[in-house]
Amino acid sequence: MSPLAKWHRDLPGLTERFELFINKREVCNAYTELNDPIRQRQLFEDQANQKAEGDDEAMFIDENFCTALEYGLPPTGGWGFGVDRFTMLLTDTTNIKEVLLFPAMKPEETAAAAQAAHQQVAAQAAADVEQMNIADGQN
Repeated sequence: MSPLAKWHRDLPGLTERFELFINKREVCNAYTELNDPIRQRQLFEDQANQKAEGDDEAMFIDENFCTALEYGLPPTGGWGFGVDRFTMLLTDTTNIKEVLLFPAMKPEETAAAAQAAHQQVAAQAAADVEQMNIADGQN
């Protein structure tokens, strides 16, 4: 389930959270924060075990967060509205990488693809120059 969300008060097996979808795209995620440090550490440990078993989406144990919870966290909740996801909605794109502002997060071209593109541009430029030379010779 959601490792940072509080368990539902009345419905066992559910958490207190929701997601807002518009046009099949998630734009908002909201939940009540889990503020029990013992339960939170158990959930982090479960996630760490899942990560060790190869789950790429699982998280590590955040000791600083657990320590902060031990000092006390009042009942807390909130929501996150993704500007990048909203931009996807407005521009009708399906891949979040198309709207990211940070180029370091965009996929890089492979060296072979970049070299092939360079060769194609060079070949086209050579053909253009040859065509100009032929045109000059005809005048």
